[in-house]
Amino acid sequence: MNSIQYFSSKYISMRYLIFILVLLPSLLIAQDWTNTKKAIINSIDNHETKLIEISDEIWANAELAFEEYKSSELLASYAEANGLRVTRDLAGMKTAFIAEYGSGKPIIGVLGEFDALPGISQKAKPTKDALEEGKGGHGCGHNLFGTGSLGAVIAAKELIDAGQLKGTVRFYGTPAEEKYFGKLWFAREGFFDDLDVCLDWHPSAQTKADVQSSLALVDFIVEFSGQAAHASADPWNGRSASDGMELFTTGINYFREHIKPTVRIHYHMMHAGDVVNVVADKSKIWTRVRDTKRDGMLEVYEHVKEIARGAAIMARVDYKISLVSGLHEVLVNRTGGEAMHKNLMMLGDIEYTEAEQAFAKTIQVSTGMPKLGLDGNIKDFEETLEHPGGGSTDVGDVSWLVPEIRLGVTTAPALTPWHSWAVVACGGMSIGHKGMLHASKAIGMTIVDLLENPQLVTDVKAEFDKRKGDHTYEAILPDGPPPTPENLEAQKANK
Repeated sequence: MNSIQYFSSKYISMRYLIFILVLLPSLLIAQDWTNTKKAIINSIDNHETKLIEISDEIWANAELAFEEYKSSELLASYAEANGLRVTRDLAGMKTAFIAEYGSGKPIIGVLGEFDALPGISQKAKPTKDALEEGKGGHGCGHNLFGTGSLGAVIAAKELIDAGQLKGTVRFYGTPAEEKYFGKLWFAREGFFDDLDVCLDWHPSAQTKADVQSSLALVDFIVEFSGQAAHASADPWNGRSASDGMELFTTGINYFREHIKPTVRIHYHMMHAGDVVNVVADKSKIWTRVRDTKRDGMLEVYEHVKEIARGAAIMARVDYKISLVSGLHEVLVNRTGGEAMHKNLMMLGDIEYTEAEQAFAKTIQVSTGMPKLGLDGNIKDFEETLEHPGGGSTDVGDVSWLVPEIRLGVTTAPALTPWHSWAVVACGGMSIGHKGMLHASKAIGMTIVDLLENPQLVTDVKAEFDKRKGDHTYEAILPDGPPPTPENLEAQKANK
């Protein structure tokens, strides 16, 4: 072989080597496209039209906490039509239900939500324009959340029915996440106790396996009671409940300087008298304390209760504190997160049309954000932070009872204000639909992993046990039933 032939041969070999190295990740991923995972994709594609129809109808209904009668029934009825066993009206909540299929272990749960937020009604357009002025809107994408989760469960059910998978899949229709935290009553009734693993997803501005925790919180109402009097003629005979409330909020706001950066305190003034010329004898304020850790939240909660007591003393009024409910922070499971991430990588990025990107950029302009458009890329598997920011979720409570695998999928533009009209707009059109279907497929594929691979279930549980340690879960709830319209009406009738 002459030198030219030698170097040509080496060059060709090197080209083949580079070609193989470039293709190797794709080849390895392709090997994971088992027949069962392909069947999940096909099932969700087959149900796509109906899933979008259900999601859009829930989006249009925009029913608030514990009032999701139509939305809940849409999901329950579709589950039933597809052969799942449905049980309605659970844990004292008319809109709660469970749909399941299969038998034996493992039992894999998937969470679904469907409640809207008040006052952010919006049309599916990129500038602010209410669909129905003053009404609710899905500013957290729960119309997509519940529907996408159910799609994954139905796809897994079809494989169990065909004899390709063994075990049980269960969909949890959980109401009132935005206000009263319906999963807490599910937990109190023991509905999660027999699960091996649970999964959920949430609409987001990014697509990634979610291995970050959330903020623990406690909600409570403080009521001040005083003495009414004429605000001009004899105010000295009055004891102002609204003064008590103002002193309470002043105390909280001075306290903010001396709390850790991880803590958040909010309040909503519910009532502070009716007219200006009467010293108010009643006032009411809804207060919330959060922290990245439950213990830190409880410590701040105790001091805020002392501030209420001090405010009552200063205003010479009586006070009462009523617990609404509270949430645990999410107990992260990285083992499950890695399985979810692998399936996301197999699915690949979400692709958007020019029209969808234009829609997103118009929203960003309308909300004063940079024109970045939509980000459908799959994000790297993250390190878990000790003190993440963000919000709270009643999924946190589930995660202390059963290993929880979590997912976020893009359904709105980058930097979009959440819980706003902008998220509502995307949830009622193709941007939201694409995210919902992507999430449904990723969850369905991860259910396949759990049902086909007993070692994965064992490993996920082992991490859960290690992270949980000796903590005994106890829901932060007052005695009695959840505050649904039916239960509140019954309580009034019994008084």
